[in-house]
Amino acid sequence: MAIKLNKDDGLFRNELIYTADAKAVNIDNILVNLFMLLRHDGGRPKQRARAGANSFIDLETLKRVFAKQEKDGAITGFSEHPEAVELWIRSNLVNMVNRGNLDKEKISSLRPIHLESYRVRNPANTRDYSTSDQVYLMLSANPKVREDLKSFLLEGWDKVKSQIQPNTQLDVDSLGLLQIIKNVNPGFLDSNSNLNQIRPLLNEQAELYCDDVRRLLVYKSLIPRNVLIDYLKTITSFHLSIYLQKLVFTLPAMIQGGSDAVRPNWSVVVDVTDDFESKVARIAAADVEKLNNNIYDYIRATFQINAALKRLKLDKNNSNHLAPALRLLKEKTPDFDIYFETLWDNLYATLDAEDKVLMSDMVKYEDTYFDRYMELIVKVRGNYQYRYHLQLLDNLCQKNNERGFLAQGRSRKHPRRFVLGTRLLETLVQILVLDSDGKKFYTKSLSIEELMQKIKDRYGLIINGLSEDKFKDADLNTYLAFKDNVEAFKSKLRQIGFYNDLSDAYILQRIRPRYELNTL
Repeated sequence: MAIKLNKDDGLFRNELIYTADAKAVNIDNILVNLFMLLRHDGGRPKQRARAGANSFIDLETLKRVFAKQEKDGAITGFSEHPEAVELWIRSNLVNMVNRGNLDKEKISSLRPIHLESYRVRNPANTRDYSTSDQVYLMLSANPKVREDLKSFLLEGWDKVKSQIQPNTQLDVDSLGLLQIIKNVNPGFLDSNSNLNQIRPLLNEQAELYCDDVRRLLVYKSLIPRNVLIDYLKTITSFHLSIYLQKLVFTLPAMIQGGSDAVRPNWSVVVDVTDDFESKVARIAAADVEKLNNNIYDYIRATFQINAALKRLKLDKNNSNHLAPALRLLKEKTPDFDIYFETLWDNLYATLDAEDKVLMSDMVKYEDTYFDRYMELIVKVRGNYQYRYHLQLLDNLCQKNNERGFLAQGRSRKHPRRFVLGTRLLETLVQILVLDSDGKKFYTKSLSIEELMQKIKDRYGLIINGLSEDKFKDADLNTYLAFKDNVEAFKSKLRQIGFYNDLSDAYILQRIRPRYELNTL
């Protein structure tokens, strides 16, 4: 019989470390919930209950909204082209679960193309398992960027009058979405939030995300709104994944060092060849395997911090509580183990004889009651957390997607490996061709080597590892692997229109910005 822990002992999520539950998540749902947090300054208001037929928003509900607007004279053409309007709603305005399965598909929300998108959603189909809280915390590292993003997302809408601003210059999809929003208002109830008391544990990573958002917003007058929001979606998922991957290696090191200032080096090799059989694929897969092998240490470290906070009677709602918990784990007080002896005895007393034998066998190599308590929790809950952390990382890395940097083949011969999707690369290049004179941003061209170095220095993604210390004794196969990777990198840049090497002159072979900004 499996040993059951009480809810408090088995609880894993700790907002002071990473706010998200390890579950399957969707980046569109993350953004919809983020927009709600931005709109309510970190609060996650509850949606008022709607009675009867109005309790669920479906396509018919939205079609009735447009029909009423046509009757009121706000729009024209709906009754003449109902099929075209339905196709437009389905493809451009709403997110769906089970899309394409006519028996099961349901609307989850409006697409996250405007800050007010969250107001029309079916909450059960728009869950993000608190992942948007993590994005909000990361944006809080630079409140000005957060407010600038909020202003950009709110363009075209008067939030005081709850109506579309006159003479607004939005794209047709955003205008269509706002036409729905102004007529469908379910209402919200305020709720308390502790987010504004919490700082991101890896603050430098949060600041990097804010800087990337700030750089993308530089383009808001040059790039179509829907393209810019797609870049935002890509970079948000990318940073959430990097943040979690760094935590996997950093949190155990923090416990060992007794401080949240510990930062081990982190970098991974990315395979740009799009070939499961490439030489560099094995190197990139080895980095994923290293990550997966360290997830259990991260899970144990999280449970240890949760236990220390419980011992100190400190809540998980204030970042100032984390430092004393780490110090306690590093320098345990004489009475530290007594508390966990009590917890152990209380749990042991609830078990039958068979489970007591099983429980004792699980921890027979542990000397202290704290270590026994931790070993038991990890044995009981570790496999569950491990499986779902793999799933969470797959989703945040957008596995097998052009916006992502993780890929996996159907065969066991082709395990997970780090890659660089075309859409992700395009987003990174748009960010990295920007430079600043201290007052404003401007664009400049880069050589291939400069771009690869910037990607490595800024994000820890290695394309050519021959200059890295860990490859200083590389064999011929490693040398050829990185040579092929660089050539594939050039080819991918040509595909997205940033690189042209028609001339043999090396000085002319540079990455050219797609949108020119100067310092004048």
